[in-house]
Amino acid sequence: MVKKFTALDLIIRIIVIIIAVLVLFPFFLIVINVFRNANDIVSNPVSIANMSFEKLINNLTSVINNTNFSFWSAFATSAIVTVFSLVLLALFGGMAAWVICRNKTKWSALIYMVFIASMIIPFQVVMLPLISTFRDVGKFLEITMLQSFPGIVFAYLGFGGAMTVFILNGFIKTIPFELEEAASIDGCSPEGIYFRIILPLLKPPIVTVTILNGMWIWNDYLLPSLMLGHNGKVKTLPVAVQAFIGSYVKQWDLILTAAFLAIIPMIILFLFAQKQIMSGLVDGAIKS
Repeated sequence: MVKKFTALDLIIRIIVIIIAVLVLFPFFLIVINVFRNANDIVSNPVSIANMSFEKLINNLTSVINNTNFSFWSAFATSAIVTVFSLVLLALFGGMAAWVICRNKTKWSALIYMVFIASMIIPFQVVMLPLISTFRDVGKFLEITMLQSFPGIVFAYLGFGGAMTVFILNGFIKTIPFELEEAASIDGCSPEGIYFRIILPLLKPPIVTVTILNGMWIWNDYLLPSLMLGHNGKVKTLPVAVQAFIGSYVKQWDLILTAAFLAIIPMIILFLFAQKQIMSGLVDGAIKS
């Protein structure tokens, strides 16, 4: 039976199209203007006239080789921070979700609710306490937590742990507990049960949360700007782009090219992994 197309369906589609245009329009401006020079952009930023691959190559070369941007250094910093953060989130997030799910106690339920509650707290609320806390912790541990790799990775481990535990907890509930009981009877330790049985079964949801956390960490600006600063030696790509914009206020061709270089890796990742993201989120919502 063919569903009848109603006026409500038309309104919903129009709203979806409007939202899509509003979301994609900034990206559209970046893409078309990396093929143009500064004068063309200033005269008409939404025009596709005078676009050429020669101008794209010139813009890319100028930005990548610019000492004020330090593209390769910022790219390496973002890659290191993202990889280490994702590995730790997958490892410790899976462990935490497994322990919380299998321990049917009031304390486990309370800890899980704390994880969930932390997801709704705006980051702006903890901005100032975050800096002072990390400074004090660094002094106590005699480790530099601000303007350093350990500090920013530890911060992402804290802020990304809630969503990781929430998604993985829903999948762990569907794993038969009898598997763990059988392994325990055979003499397997709790660590062996997790790494030999639970972790291999968690590969699909771990891939999902890794992609989601990866896009967030790579594109994040506010947390690195607070933890690393704008004048420190360690800069992620978003922070480097912001510093670059301050140096080249009127050269919009270079500014937009720098922004394009910062976001294109995650755009490519999302295009290849969007099916995995959607299937993982839907399965996790159903199973939880």
